[in-house]
Amino acid sequence: MLQQSTARLVRGAALAGSLALLPLAAACSGGGGEDDASAKSTPAPTAVTAAPAAGVVAPAKVEVIAGLTGCTAKIRIEADELRQGVCHTAEADYLITTFPEEQYKETWLESASIYGGKYLVGSRWVVSAKPKLLEQFRPKLGGTIQQLG
Repeated sequence: MLQQSTARLVRGAALAGSLALLPLAAACSGGGGEDDASAKSTPAPTAVTAAPAAGVVAPAKVEVIAGLTGCTAKIRIEADELRQGVCHTAEADYLITTFPEEQYKETWLESASIYGGKYLVGSRWVVSAKPKLLEQFRPKLGGTIQQLG
């Protein structure tokens, strides 16, 4: 009798807990308004940029991109929003920045636009270097060269 009573209490507590979490799960699901329907019918653009020389598909790590450009990057920023490494070569110094999500890259580019310049931009990564280097890196990394300003 004691085992049945304990089992009943455990099942009751589990049921009550799951019912208590149901409204939270429903709130986080995004609802079902008209905006959701139109957003679902429009496919999100996929911006996957390949690194043709290595057959690597971005988003790649700073170290992978650095290796493709012929250097070993020294990580100088390790944050939730981005990772940034610096490469020192005989030809020039340059930065490689990767992002966990595309929105962080877009915010970074928007902020960088006040400084101007050219950048090699891929899917969740950016290389900041002299334009001559960007032209050399593009066949290896993919991406597009963007003029900010």
